[in-house]
Formats: sequence, structure tokens, C-alpha cells
Amino acid sequence: MSDPLVEPIPGHPAAVARTTRRGFPERSLVVADYHAGIEAGLRYERGVELPSNAAVRRERLLSLLDRTDADRLVVLGDLGHRISGPKGDEAEELTDLVEAVTDRAEMTLVPGNHDGGLAEFFGDRVEVTDLTGVRLGDVGFCHGHTWPSREVLAADVVCSAHEHPAVRLEDEVGGGRKERVWLRGSLAAEVFADHFDVDISELEWNDPELVVFPAFNNTSGGTWVNVPGQGFLSPFLPDGLVDGEAYLLDGTRLGDYERV
Repeated sequence: MSDPLVEPIPGHPAAVARTTRRGFPERSLVVADYHAGIEAGLRYERGVELPSNAAVRRERLLSLLDRTDADRLVVLGDLGHRISGPKGDEAEELTDLVEAVTDRAEMTLVPGNHDGGLAEFFGDRVEVTDLTGVRLGDVGFCHGHTWPSREVLAADVVCSAHEHPAVRLEDEVGGGRKERVWLRGSLAAEVFADHFDVDISELEWNDPELVVFPAFNNTSGGTWVNVPGQGFLSPFLPDGLVDGEAYLLDGTRLGDYERV
């Protein structure tokens, strides 16, 4: 039995994907919603003072790159935090991060809604894809703030982000805690056919699995997928996800995300 196309790393908000680039097989480390410079962002957005966690974030990521022996790092959007482009502490963090990553592997960014100006900022050091995502072999990648392209949807597995999915878990005395989760399930062809205004038969469709990544940044908020009234952010969720199940970072299967 062959290895899964996308395999989460137990205990971490990251996965290894079997990808192909320019006809050559690669091993890709995939993360989402890194949000470099978030502490500076929270300071000017909300007046919240937090010490920078830039060095810890970077070492967590570099450790995973080394551990997985990845050929490529794929970031599913929101590598940066400022919507209008990096400045100050964020620009410094991104510069240090990209220099360290590209010493070890190739780097691809699927831009998210917080990645304005990053293509110009990085130049040719980082491959920045179209907003609608990219397909690398049998795996498609998108951030999730826009509809993925039909090419991405033609993959066997589609990786998305943007939601920062989490669940609220309660104990027997009513206490609760938040846990980041993976969401996995099938994609609903009719939802995407309707969006593209085509018949389902016109889609190149391999019954892809959708994998929604938890945020790599553990400071950012997220969508509590099992709390009534919490709306999804992606335009194709929740309608585009069939039989969606939640999994904790340690791999524990929680079942139907709405019933956790």
C-alpha cells in the first residue's frame, strides 16, 4: 500500500505531501497561516502587547523541515500578517525565515488574504502562485479565501487553510478549552459546478478529499467549528465539504466536526 498523498505530522500543525514539480517527484512540508509579525500586528490593530515569538516560530518550522527531509516548503497562505505588505518587525522576521528556509529547500507560497506585497518583497527567492492556488502532481493547494481553480479541484487531494479550525472541548464540570484541529472530508462536486456555472460532467473530477489545515501560528484566533453560530470564512465552506470530520493534532479522530 502506497503512502498517503497528504500525511499530517503527529503533534504538529503541519503535513508531508507527495508532490510533483516539473515532472519530478518531491517531498513537501506543508503548513498554513504562519502569520509572521502577528505580535506587531496585534499591537497596532488592538493595542495588545505581546513579546515577539518570531525565533520560536522559525525554529519550529526549520526543525520540521530537517526532520522530514523535505525538498520543498509549501505555505498555504498568510505567511505574513499585514494585509498591505510587510514592514518593520514583520519584514525582518520574513527575511530571516525565508533565508533560513531556502538554504534547506525550495519554497512555494500560495498567497492568502494577508500576503499583499509579498511577491514583490521576496522577488525570485520564493515561488508565489496565483491566488486561486496551484496543483503539484496529485495534490492541489489553495489558501481558501477565494474559490480554488478548476485545475486545483482536479487533484486527488485538495489542501486548504484560512479557517484556523478549532473545536471547543468541555469537561464534566462545564470547563472548556480550545484545540486546533484538522478537517477532512469529500468535496461536493455540485457546489463547484454551480460556482463555475457548468454541468458536473464538465468538471475534471477525481472525487478529491479536502484537508483543511490548522493554523501554524498558535497565537491567532480561528473558526470554532463545533460551536453554533460560528460561520466559516471560505466561500466554499461548509457547503463544499461532505461528511467532514475533525482530528486533533495528535491524530485523535473526533468524528463529525459539528457533533464534537
